[in-house]
Amino acid sequence: MKQYKVLLGAMLAWLLLSMNVYARGNLPEFTELVAENGAAVVNISTTNNKKRPQQKLPPNMQIPEGTPFDDLFKHFFGDQGARPQPYESHSLGSGFVLSSDGYILTNHHVIKDADEIIVRFSDRNELEAKVLGSDERSDVALLKVEATNLKAVKLGDSAKLQVGEWVLAIGSPFGFDHSATAGIVSALGRSLPSDSYVPFIQTDVAINPGNSGGPLFNLDGEVIGINSQIYSRTGGFMGVSFAIPMDVVMNVVAQIKSQGYVSRGWLGVVIQDVTRELAESFGLKKPHGALISRIMPNSPAAKAGFEPGDVILKFDGKKVASSSALPPIVGRTAIGKSVSVLVMRQNQRTTLQVEIEQLPEEEDVIKVGGDSGRLIDERLAIEVADLDDKQREQFEVEKGVVVINVEQGSAAAAGMRRGDVILSINNQKVKDAKQFLDIAKELPEDKAIPVLVQRGQGAIFLALRLEKDEE
Repeated sequence: MKQYKVLLGAMLAWLLLSMNVYARGNLPEFTELVAENGAAVVNISTTNNKKRPQQKLPPNMQIPEGTPFDDLFKHFFGDQGARPQPYESHSLGSGFVLSSDGYILTNHHVIKDADEIIVRFSDRNELEAKVLGSDERSDVALLKVEATNLKAVKLGDSAKLQVGEWVLAIGSPFGFDHSATAGIVSALGRSLPSDSYVPFIQTDVAINPGNSGGPLFNLDGEVIGINSQIYSRTGGFMGVSFAIPMDVVMNVVAQIKSQGYVSRGWLGVVIQDVTRELAESFGLKKPHGALISRIMPNSPAAKAGFEPGDVILKFDGKKVASSSALPPIVGRTAIGKSVSVLVMRQNQRTTLQVEIEQLPEEEDVIKVGGDSGRLIDERLAIEVADLDDKQREQFEVEKGVVVINVEQGSAAAAGMRRGDVILSINNQKVKDAKQFLDIAKELPEDKAIPVLVQRGQGAIFLALRLEKDEE
């Protein structure tokens, strides 16, 4: 009996040990990854020489020299005859060695406006770096230090990443060199308002100030992204971090090395997401694609015959799941390349051919305003007016009507606002206020109807639905 109990205890201990080993086996092991790649991660410090602005005395105020208050006023306002004194501002970030001959990658915002860039390695050795090229739109900068036989990272394929995959970041948060933090890929292809040409990798890896420019590794020890931004309401880490995919990064690097700058493809359209109501109004079975709300003048899209209301479903053979997916695809298209674009136009699929041009430095900006002779449509509960010459010039449009007032009703429910310029309704271009009322009278009930309006800095489609009158 005693031997039985001993045997049973041994079996139980073995079972518990096996369960523990099994549980540990399902968790990632990062020690070898950090040991193997830590030497390839660098700290980047920058210095920017500025001139401190001088405090000015109030107008018509003069302080005679030698008065008892002379030193006091000089303390607060400085010597009014002296030149502004220079001072230095410093910033910290991270980076990593791309190749053993001294090429280093980091973020554009880490080295922006820097007069001096110092790269510090894990062995505490420091070298001054020069900027070979920097691209603000993708937030990528390529640096070079005079060195050989440096420990370099291995590059991975960011296109193979999957949501839920384990990843590791190494960087210098708050100046704490070579700090490692881990997490998972939370989402792929994220579009941020300020960076529409980068399909960001979203992770829950702890990223803080100083991590910018550092590498994001997969479990194979390959760099699949550059840590770039965090989403935070406090300035600290809140579980939402963003990294630039390496396929985007290496495209930028190749252009910097070959031509010294980065060029991007340009289609010349203003786009928006397709909602469920808009999908119905454009004849789509489900919401997908990029809805064109405006065509830029003299753009490739204008020359190719694109129209507001077209929904781009495929671009150069690549599916466009949402509006945020289109800019990165267009941006990476070679300048001068002719591509086919599948669009949904007035409930029918059609293919257009467009030659891609280079993205201009500045994009057009549109403003809203004004009113003139008014007409009211009681069915929509909206008041509109013809555009005057000043408004046509301001909006760069020939025809349309401006919304003067919106009461509670179908137009308000669709999201129309005072100041909107209605360009088309139910796929019919609006010429003036009288024609707008004629179109409105014939609108079908209980059906989603597309309305193109110009608002703020762009044009958007709204889905209007007239409720069926109950008799």
